[in-house]
Formats: sequence, C-alpha cells, structure tokens
Amino acid sequence: MSEEKPVFEQESGRMADRCIMVIFGASGDLTARKLLPALYNLGRNNLLPREFAIIGFAKDDITEEQFKEKVRNSIREYAGAPANCDLCDWLADHAYFLNGDFGAVDDFARLKSKVEELEARHHTGGNVFYYLATAPGFFGPVVKQLGEIGLTEEKDGHWRRVIIEKPFGSDLNSAKALNQEILGVLKESQIYRIDHYLGKETVQNILVFRFSNGIFEPVWNRRYIDHVQITVAETVGVEKRGGYYERAGALRDMIPNHVLQLVSLTAMEPPISFDADAVRDEQSKVLHAIQPMMPEEVLTRAVRGQYGEGMVGTEHAIGYRQEPMVDAHSNTETFVALKLLVDNWRWADVPFYIRTGKRMPKRSTEIAIQFRRAPFRLFRDTSVEKLTPNVLVMHIQPDEGISLSFGAKIPGAHVRLGGVTMDFHYADYFGTEPSTGYERLLYDCMIGDATLFQRADMVEAGWGVVEPVLDVWKALPARSFPNYAAGSWGPKDADDMLKRDGRAWRTE
Repeated sequence: MSEEKPVFEQESGRMADRCIMVIFGASGDLTARKLLPALYNLGRNNLLPREFAIIGFAKDDITEEQFKEKVRNSIREYAGAPANCDLCDWLADHAYFLNGDFGAVDDFARLKSKVEELEARHHTGGNVFYYLATAPGFFGPVVKQLGEIGLTEEKDGHWRRVIIEKPFGSDLNSAKALNQEILGVLKESQIYRIDHYLGKETVQNILVFRFSNGIFEPVWNRRYIDHVQITVAETVGVEKRGGYYERAGALRDMIPNHVLQLVSLTAMEPPISFDADAVRDEQSKVLHAIQPMMPEEVLTRAVRGQYGEGMVGTEHAIGYRQEPMVDAHSNTETFVALKLLVDNWRWADVPFYIRTGKRMPKRSTEIAIQFRRAPFRLFRDTSVEKLTPNVLVMHIQPDEGISLSFGAKIPGAHVRLGGVTMDFHYADYFGTEPSTGYERLLYDCMIGDATLFQRADMVEAGWGVVEPVLDVWKALPARSFPNYAAGSWGPKDADDMLKRDGRAWRTE
C-alpha cells in the first residue's frame, strides 16, 4: 500500500483503540482545518484502527454526501493529501452526518441509534469519544444530553470519553460551576480538557529534555537560574474573532490554559512516573504554588495593552478598535505581561515573566531559561567589560527546537568574549512530519492517556492565578488604549516592569 492508504499493520507504537468519534459542531473551521487533517495524519502513520467511524453532528442543513465531500476536501486542502488519495476516500466512507440541535432530546435519540448502528457495522466495540467543537455555552448542555440518553455509560469493558475545547469557563466561579455540572454526568477519567499547545513536539519534549538528560536537571533551580521568560507572540490580529475577543481578551484567552501549562511543565518536580495523574499531580502543585497577587501588586506585576495601527513587517495593520465586531471604544486587552512568583523550595525568588500578545513583530512561542551570571572577578584585569548570561531557549513554534547560548573567547592576543549559540532544530535531526498539533491529543484520547489534558483542579488553579488581575482590571478600566503600535513588542509598561528588576525582555 502507498503511504496515503490506511495501513493497519502496526509498525511503531500502539494502534489506537477501535472506536467512533462524534464531532459536535462538525461543520466548523476547527473540524475542517485541524480534526480531519489530524485523523488523516494518524492514518498515514499507522495509528488509526480499521474499526473506526466518524459522526458529524451540527445544525447545518447539509446531506451526508456533502459531509463526506467535506472530509475529502478538508484533508486535501489542509493536510496536503494528493488528488488521488485512498486514505481520504476511506475516511470519507467511514464518515456520517446528523443534522441536529444541541438542545433537542429527539436529535440525541437519533444520535444514539446512529452510534448503535455503526457499532454493529464497523465493529467498534462500544468505544465512543465525543469532541465538543462548539461554542463554550454548549459544553454543559451537550454533556447533560449525552448523559440523559445513556451515551456516556461505560459497561462491558467499553469506554466513553468527552474532549472539551477551551475556554473552560470565563473566570474561577464559572470554571468551578462548569466542572461541577460536567462531573455530575461524567467521571474525571472520562473528561479530556484539551489544550492544543500541548500537542506540539517541543512542549512534549520539555519533560524528556529535563528528566532524561543528567546535565540539565541539577541546575534547574533557584541556585543557578536567574529568571524564566515565556513568550507567546502572534503577528496576526483578532481577524474574524472580534466578537469572541471582546468577551474574552488576551488574559482569559491565553493565560489560564496555554501559558500556565508551559509554566507548570517548566517548573514541575520530577513525577514518579509518566502516568497521567503522576504528571498532572506535579503540574497542579506548581499552579497552586504560584503566589496570588494582592490588588496593589497587580498594578506593578501585571501589564495590559491594546494594539493600534502600525506596520507588521512590510504590511500596514489597522488598530484593534477598527477590527470587525469590535467596539470603537473597546477596553479589551490584546497583550498581557505578568510577573509570577512560584512559592516553593526550587523556585523561591526566581521570577517567571510571561507575555502574550497579538500584532507582534514575529510569530514566536518560546521558553527562555536565563542562568545567573558567572562571577566577573576572574576577568577584572582583561578587556572583558561584562559577562553575558547563558540562556537556554525552547522554541515551540514556528521552528521547533532548542538553543543554548554561552560565551567563548574571540581569537586574538587579547581576552575578548563573544556570544555563540548551539542550535538543535527538529527538522534537521528528525525531518518534518505534517502535523496540526491535534494528532497526539486525539490519539491519546483514543488510547486513554490523559497526560496532556487538564484535570479539574488544574483548570481551577489556573483561573485562581488570573482572578486577582481580572478583578482589578474590571474595577480600573484601561485609560491609555491603544498603547502599542502593531508590529512592536507591546506597551512600554511591559519593558518597565522588567527594567525595575534590572532585566529585559528577549526580542531576538
């Protein structure tokens, strides 16, 4: 068989369990751009079982044949599949569609009948997982309907799981309420709260890098590390998401999930194993150890910004307030910078500076570990004016890899130091494999590995970190917006926050 065809003889790794995937909101962009291409890539890598089927569930008035064509076209457009693609046809043949309303009992009864029909046709063994690619307001109602109709019941050795997209709540109280509502229907082991950032190779490599290499973990602490910077920068604006962004803002959209997940993986203690709960136990400890800010601390340790018009590269960009579906006087932040302190033995007095923003000069997600400077005393009688600190950078996107910078002597009669960098790029060593970032997460759900998914206590701990900031910003609306130009690295206040500590953001 060619690589485009489904290959069912396993070559490496465990093939996913036989199952049915039900996608709520199957007509949306997430399904077309991410989920269907991810299934295709799993098939190409021999990880998708032969006993598999997809059920699309959405309000749209389309036929099953039209949905099958959507499957083919989405894979060709977003996964680069060839025109004659046997695997595309196979996935389309195993795809079905139901037109339904998320609140209609009769439509969920039809879904139950369809699931039972496809279990018999495709021999999926009663295993089903539901992907909630819907607006957040439907998370609770859909789970409730699934429970009432008996579609979440696990018996006779089969499993039922639910993948829930972000945002999981809009503040601490709403996250707790949603957790309570969903846990009234499902067991925690059935809930997979997804964060697609954790599907990226370099994020997964953080644990391997730290705990499989004897030269790094011994210096991964307050004795050797000066501070940590985590940056999630995007060149794009809010695009067509102005309506959502007006309700959320950068703080809600990025910090409790994506960014704090990176913080927890960077700062966690070694787990006793790679078992899902062992890893998440240690992540949860980090999140609970982050010092909550007092209201007065928010004024100096939290910075918000909103982009105005400017130049991103060679292209002119409009300001946030000129974007579609955005209030002309909006006070919604598109940039956030925070100084976090982790109150435990390993990280005492080591600040974690985190920032995320739209309309930045370049697209970049990275974790930078800056080590303490070496003592200058040895070089005091040389021409060396200062010692550059060592920096270890884990590049998460767009170019995945790891770099380490250090000082070396410049050839010549005098002692002069120059900065050099050792770079590791995934593409150079392991080649490039088409990926949406969802392959690993879908696969893990199908085999029951919840390591890369958030647990209820982690979600609530994340919201607990940002809650004081939300409260202060709500009470004191921003008066200086827009306060950074599109194409810049954010507002001056963010630079000043680090300058007060004698530090500066990385801009390379």
